[in-house]
Amino acid sequence: MKVTAAVARGNAAPFTIEQLELDALRPNEVRVRLVATGICHTDVLVRDGVYPTPLPAVLGHEGAGVVEEVGISVVSVVPGDHVVLAAAYCGYCKSCRSGHMAYCENLMAADFAGRRADGGTSLSNDGEVISSHFFGQSSFATYANVVEESVVRVAKDVPLEHLGPLGCGINTGAGTVLNELKPEIGSSLVVFGAGAVGCSSIMAAKIADCSIIVAVDIHDSRLELALELGATHVINSTTDDVAARLREITDNAGVNYVVDTTGLPSLLRQAADALGVRGTLALVGAAKPGTEVAFEIGASLVKGWTFKTVVQGSSVPQVFIPRLIQLWREGRFPFEKLIGDYKLEDINQGFEDSKSGKTIKPVIVF
Repeated sequence: MKVTAAVARGNAAPFTIEQLELDALRPNEVRVRLVATGICHTDVLVRDGVYPTPLPAVLGHEGAGVVEEVGISVVSVVPGDHVVLAAAYCGYCKSCRSGHMAYCENLMAADFAGRRADGGTSLSNDGEVISSHFFGQSSFATYANVVEESVVRVAKDVPLEHLGPLGCGINTGAGTVLNELKPEIGSSLVVFGAGAVGCSSIMAAKIADCSIIVAVDIHDSRLELALELGATHVINSTTDDVAARLREITDNAGVNYVVDTTGLPSLLRQAADALGVRGTLALVGAAKPGTEVAFEIGASLVKGWTFKTVVQGSSVPQVFIPRLIQLWREGRFPFEKLIGDYKLEDINQGFEDSKSGKTIKPVIVF
């Protein structure tokens, strides 16, 4: 069938809107009519050649839509079901079998190869091969053939237009706090970077009853929203001394938990230095391969602190995403406040607005 899609054709080049051919379903795939899909920083990294998906490609990995057709081996959904699309995983490696899908041993092949397991793609343009199956979905398109592992069935009474970001960015931020860090009631937590992932971490920290929740960012508008979402303190790192403010806020005790969404070495060092005794620093921000950060040994040693990297919020999407929707129903997780709507033909503006900070989470609504 013919589909309309945004195609990434060259590093840092604008997306082009094209008519493509979508092939027949494989037995393990679900055909989804996309209602909306979020724009994520990982799409930028692939478009700009930082991550290895072959171009030209249809990216997009925060899709939400309606099931149109299922392959003969699919058992989790039927036509007419409403679904959110999350990251793909193989389902058979040791990590997947033990319930740690976010750390699938075949993650790069499942999410970034731009190919099915048999080496083919589902998309083409007059015989030209277009990379597909980005995160198992390639949802910057009106329709997609999606691997079953990426599909999360959701209730039909929840608006699909804004559910897509639950598949990656919002899942990552909230899951890092609720699934991985699991902060104690009354503990302190700092988030570096108040974008979609960071704001989701802030909302999760409030759900976890942290007593001190600090947002660090360079945009005052984002910091204002962070306060609305649950932050108790905010720091603008362009005008404030971050280290001094954190010492003041914690009465020199240091913080219990830090979530870094930036991947910037200078901020990671500040985050580590801000930790108190037995504190934990979770890195979720992506960076170019080869990026390194230095930590001081002496003072770090006596603090007994922990550094960990977190992928996809350490979540099982089919379990955690419905949990987030339930929290939203209860009014405890108002992620819709992060979202701005765009048309497919305005996708490049959505990316620009995300980069400038104008829009925290742009969503393409078809």
